[in-house]
Amino acid sequence: MKIRTVAVGFSLLVAGLVVGLLLAGQLYKPTDLAAPAGASEALQQAIVDAGKPDVALRKLLVPQSADQWHSAIALRAESQEVSLDELAAELNVAITRDVIAGVAVHRVVPNDVVLGKGLFIYIHGGAYVFGGGDASVPEGALISARSGIATISIDYRMPPDHPHPAAMTDVEMVYRELLKTHDAANMGMGGTSAGGGLSMAAVHHFKTLGLPPPGALYLGTPWADLTKTGDTLFTMEGIDRVLVTYDALLEAAALLYADGVDLKDPLLSPVYGDLVGFPATYLVTGTRDMFLSDTARVHRKLRNAGVEADLNVYEGLSHAEYAFVIDSPEHEATYRELAEFLRRHIN
Repeated sequence: MKIRTVAVGFSLLVAGLVVGLLLAGQLYKPTDLAAPAGASEALQQAIVDAGKPDVALRKLLVPQSADQWHSAIALRAESQEVSLDELAAELNVAITRDVIAGVAVHRVVPNDVVLGKGLFIYIHGGAYVFGGGDASVPEGALISARSGIATISIDYRMPPDHPHPAAMTDVEMVYRELLKTHDAANMGMGGTSAGGGLSMAAVHHFKTLGLPPPGALYLGTPWADLTKTGDTLFTMEGIDRVLVTYDALLEAAALLYADGVDLKDPLLSPVYGDLVGFPATYLVTGTRDMFLSDTARVHRKLRNAGVEADLNVYEGLSHAEYAFVIDSPEHEATYRELAEFLRRHIN
């Protein structure tokens, strides 16, 4: 594994801190919570196999400089390397790299197209910092394959080199270009986590610009509030085995992405904006998800605004586990029902 010098230094620093805490007996002892009996056997086994998250350790693993962020991003990218050829063969789709309005994208076309005029715009997650390049494609490709709808996955610019509003600008530029060949009602948009948050923020932005919103929205456990406000950011700390804690990488990524802008700005935390006029929305979360509160708040605000909103909550799921535990009924149900939702709302 090739690791930059700065990453080695950062790793040694973290290792020293961890050893010091171990010697002092200060490491966090996670909650002894059994796998939920009401979850599927596949999810229960995945929870057991993963072990208990360590909050104190996570709080140590936070980049402190642009160089350390670059190293962390490179290491994550190496661990998430994706073969587009293998992914395309597995899902029975065609995947090609392209550029739209100066923005890098991946085009995904299912071999069994159901909606010839429809288009889904996929926005990847990764705390606004991770998940770029070919790693931005898999969930969008899965949605395309399940729904039979062609997909454009946007590889938007990210910090530390390109903080807000770079990602929003990229989404806007691609959307404007796609509106030249597609009716807004024929397009859906969405993604998981930061991808859901950016999709919501983009709709706010489109409304301000006078652009028509897409016909449907997918919000997979959306990061709709970058502040530490939601109840489950507190109650699920150390229980959500994916996010683990806000007071570490999440908070650092939020501040890096915002680049000094108020975190409650609706273009950063879209739950604080006016949701009147939003498209029909499909939401997913789980009972162990630290973003359960974000998802619940968005759902209620959509309903209060008169928007059709389909909320799906799965027993025992941590953040976005419907995407990770691929042999589970939770995974199957999420993408089957999302496909049905998109086909109903994209003309």
